[in-house]
Amino acid sequence: MGKKLFKIAKTTATATHLPGSLELNDNDPEMLAQFSVAETWVGDFSSGVISLKERSAKLHGLSTPECGLLSLMRCYDRSDHNRILEIFEQAATLSASFCFSTTITMPNGYRQPLFCMGESNGYEDGYGGSMLGMFVFPRLKNNVGGAFARRQ
Repeated sequence: MGKKLFKIAKTTATATHLPGSLELNDNDPEMLAQFSVAETWVGDFSSGVISLKERSAKLHGLSTPECGLLSLMRCYDRSDHNRILEIFEQAATLSASFCFSTTITMPNGYRQPLFCMGESNGYEDGYGGSMLGMFVFPRLKNNVGGAFARRQ
């Protein structure tokens, strides 16, 4: 297996966070849709609730679009759990940009790669913070026509 991607970066208090903080000039939504499913998600630190879109909830094996962090991570590769928890913990305590990759193990034995990117506005000012992020699920086909890579 290749290296996993884990990253968190503290941002300055003057940096713009959440909606509109990245320039959108060079995006190609058609190419993104051709090669992946991408959906946004939102996390509320005061309630601990993470709100997903419908496809993301399904791919995470959830029956509802709202969940807690541990429910969200239940289907992630176990070897990534501690590092992902650490990233979310750091993002909850300071304004930060973060990203990670992992693999979702589906009930049918297939494995779906997942990339997650986001940013937070933490508790620095004494207020409840929040996160905004995006899940990207690459569209992969194996040589027998399946949509996901089979567990090795």
